[in-house]
Amino acid sequence: MFKKILIANRGEIACRVAATARRMAIKTVAVYADADTHAKHVMACDEAVYLGGSAAQDSYLQWQKIIDAALATGAQAIHPGYGFLSENEAFASACAKAGLVFIGPSAAAIKAMGLKAESKQLMAKAGVPLVPGYHGADQNPALLQREADRIGYPVLIKASAGGGGKGMRRVEQAADFAAALASCQREAINSFGDAAVLIEKYVQRPRHIEIQVFGDSQGNLVHLFERDCSVQRRHQKVLEEAPAPGLTEALRQQMGQAAIAAAKAVNYVGAGTVEFIVEQKGDDQPEAMVFYFMEMNTRLQVEHPVTEAITGLDLVEWQLRVASGEPLPLAQDQLQIHGHAMEARICAETPDHDFLPATGTLQVYRTPQSTAFERGVVRVDDGVCAGDVISPYYDSMLAKLIVHGANRAEALARLDAALAQTHIVGVNTNVAFLRQVVNSPSFAQARLDTALIKREKVNLFHQTPLSLPWTVAAAVAALLQAEQREVTADPFSQRDAWRVGGQTLRTFDFELAGQALKATLRGLSRTPPGTAQTLTIEAAPDAALLFEGALSWSVDALGRLDIGLAPERRACRVEVIGQAGRDAVRALFVFADVGSAQIKCIDPLLQAGQGTAEVGGRLTAPMPGKVLSIAVKVGDAVKKGQLVAIMEAMKMEHSLHAPADGVVAEVLYAAGDQVSDGVELLKLLAA
Repeated sequence: MFKKILIANRGEIACRVAATARRMAIKTVAVYADADTHAKHVMACDEAVYLGGSAAQDSYLQWQKIIDAALATGAQAIHPGYGFLSENEAFASACAKAGLVFIGPSAAAIKAMGLKAESKQLMAKAGVPLVPGYHGADQNPALLQREADRIGYPVLIKASAGGGGKGMRRVEQAADFAAALASCQREAINSFGDAAVLIEKYVQRPRHIEIQVFGDSQGNLVHLFERDCSVQRRHQKVLEEAPAPGLTEALRQQMGQAAIAAAKAVNYVGAGTVEFIVEQKGDDQPEAMVFYFMEMNTRLQVEHPVTEAITGLDLVEWQLRVASGEPLPLAQDQLQIHGHAMEARICAETPDHDFLPATGTLQVYRTPQSTAFERGVVRVDDGVCAGDVISPYYDSMLAKLIVHGANRAEALARLDAALAQTHIVGVNTNVAFLRQVVNSPSFAQARLDTALIKREKVNLFHQTPLSLPWTVAAAVAALLQAEQREVTADPFSQRDAWRVGGQTLRTFDFELAGQALKATLRGLSRTPPGTAQTLTIEAAPDAALLFEGALSWSVDALGRLDIGLAPERRACRVEVIGQAGRDAVRALFVFADVGSAQIKCIDPLLQAGQGTAEVGGRLTAPMPGKVLSIAVKVGDAVKKGQLVAIMEAMKMEHSLHAPADGVVAEVLYAAGDQVSDGVELLKLLAA
């Protein structure tokens, strides 16, 4: 077994590998970029080596620097994690030439499965079912258009060297093919340095089911059952679970054998995943399912913890043992499925705005009681801590939340409860969206396919599960409780609005989802904090009554508020960002069992002193990133919704559209420019 390994990655997966290595008494070496100087993965390892600038191409993709670091620190092997260099055949070859073990398959296997077109041809020879399509080397656009017409629409254009949902476009009709092809090739060049694509028939009502495989250097191969990864946005996975709901044992065995055949075709060693598209031809009848090979990922997958949960195994340990020359720890007949597991990917993004990636500082980062990087009823694998800055340079995933139960219903309930206990402030995340997905009829009833999010969009986006009265009540209670903590024996420290006559009157100015509100709390003077008082909520400025009722609250030992809004009670946690008397606007984040909400508390006097900024007709960058192209020039007339620019951030392209009709007055940035969140890209004059 190795005595020291270098982990050629960052974030959650680097911490994950380090955790298993530590348990096995293997020393670890981290590598890091400028943006990760104080990152969690650096602290998780025994040593750390600096690579370079924050951008991946200046650091985590600099494989010669990584090999030099391994040699300099005495590491015997390199674990690539996932992403970055994990499926780079040149890197795997360079490791071997340097006398280092690449903890993964051979360079030949990576090459064989790395190009989608070539891998499809190889699978055809191995007898693995394929989706009808074109996988040829001729990339003439006219030929590709003809092949798409022959296959029949809708078709899917996929970057041959792609992965992670990048370089992929669905095309509904022939007229849209050329533009989709150009966009797909541009993203493929930017992400993988290779514009080659393949074209496949778009399978209707598809499920994405993958099989975990493992091979050793003695020629043994096993599969560790399947994972359902059908819930996706932008062709990227959102929720994964194992085993796949509704899959018959016969189909499980067929898919498992097909996966092993695929791995045998390339003499596979190590952890790999064979991904299938499963077509549902009947009315959710398992016997009507037909599966097709999609691709093989020659690395550990993000979603490997659900397989660990149902098998009781540590897949990173298996990787290390196999890479050091040991045989597989178990044979196929020794592997069994135990219970049901689910994983939710927690990402820094804004689901209600087309999942735009988000950046910022993690001002609050709370997760449920859980294990980390090892099997448990609730498990959280992450690579971040409160106070970390989420940059635009890397993938948007912050953490993985994994739950295990005796059956799917139990796992589902645990996942929702764990998400409700995940509180993140400072960066927009998809946590509330994930709760909506988990509770949607389609997911709850296991009516799964890759269009689930689109089908359930009415139930998933722009939701307000925590009502206005509860949000305001929680905010008022939190503000008053914060005041109470500052009270001393000095009577002048009291801010309870005591008046002669025994009455108190407190008013609060709020803004909730763009609506101005005024809350008033009336009660008896000198009563204990939290005693029932009358809460009135009015719309501003017309003073229309929105709610009136009795509010009371108490605080438990963990700082959670138990709020009574007669006749109900609800437990909440409220995070307040900002300081009274200093900040004109304080943000309050309310987390409750039914959902969460954000509300602003306004100090009118402070706000009046600061003034307001006028925002005119302009287009601003919705996130930090790089400008790929500007589609208009000065003097052009544009219509609201017209494409005017394309940006790239967190490895994805984002189309920007005109906010209103107008004429382009000034273009402030050009293709290739790096821009910050909120900067003005171009100015529009009213048409």
